[in-house]
Amino acid sequence: MPSDILVYVLEHEGTPSKSSLGVLAQAAELAAELGGQADALLLGGEEATDELCALLGAYGAARVLRSHGPLGLAQPVVDALDAAIDRCGYRYVILGGGLLGPEIGAGLGARRSAGVTVETTAITARDGELVAERPIFGETQISESRFRGELGIIVGRAGAFEARPATTPGAAEVVELDVPLRPYSTRAQVVKRDEQRGAELNIESAEVLVAGGRGLGDPESFKLCEDLAVAFGDGAAVAATRAVVDAGWYPYAAQVGQTGKTVAPKLYLAAGISGAVQHRVGMQGSGTIVAVNKDAGAPIFDFCDLGVVGDVKQILPKLTVAVAAAKGA
Repeated sequence: MPSDILVYVLEHEGTPSKSSLGVLAQAAELAAELGGQADALLLGGEEATDELCALLGAYGAARVLRSHGPLGLAQPVVDALDAAIDRCGYRYVILGGGLLGPEIGAGLGARRSAGVTVETTAITARDGELVAERPIFGETQISESRFRGELGIIVGRAGAFEARPATTPGAAEVVELDVPLRPYSTRAQVVKRDEQRGAELNIESAEVLVAGGRGLGDPESFKLCEDLAVAFGDGAAVAATRAVVDAGWYPYAAQVGQTGKTVAPKLYLAAGISGAVQHRVGMQGSGTIVAVNKDAGAPIFDFCDLGVVGDVKQILPKLTVAVAAAKGA
């Protein structure tokens, strides 16, 4: 049975996602332990350049399978992965976290009758096979998954795997892959790509997140979070809870939590967020968590690293001035 691993690399405007690079780097290490290799699959048009393929080689890809197809949709990726497996016989497929990862994993699992593990936070090689670990029961326990059959599909949690270049990077061989897309795969179209206000970064890639909750009081007060993110500078973005997204205060693209995105920035500043378990699941992997809330009994104070009891509308402007002054020093 082959021990090679295939990683789908999601890219936008020629830049691979941090989550994809993270799982590619991890896959390269695991494949070496299994005696195989890690390959990358790129799906796109002119953005899938030779330079991008070379970059993937620097993160451990032995080969880059390059195909053409519409971006932003899960089903064409399923078609491409399916064709790649038929051609090269991969034992495992690993996908980065994010909105498309679970959908692609489910589609490929159904297509190939393969097992799928999502929200994976660690992968190890044991006894010649991969073992995927994921938190369960509200993050209180760890479940281990092994895979029967010819294929195992692993979907990583966003931010769980560090995007680090390979210790011995090589020049990836580029293989052109002709994929016949199924008729239903192109029936959906991407009409618009929505970007959140307050930052140019996707929240899954941000090193600093300033997140706002209902404690801000109104949508206009998100300007306080945006100003603080600007003060932090490059690498900072604004996030939100499900409650304020459902209320229309902030775009869905910025939602953190069980039904939103999972993030792991170096600093997570929660402004007016109570810390319900659904939100905690999406951000508890952050390096340092700072909470500002006027309710001293808010659950978020039970797991944050630093808590400030007070009015966010008074504290955030002062913090913005202090951060800006420190950055200018």
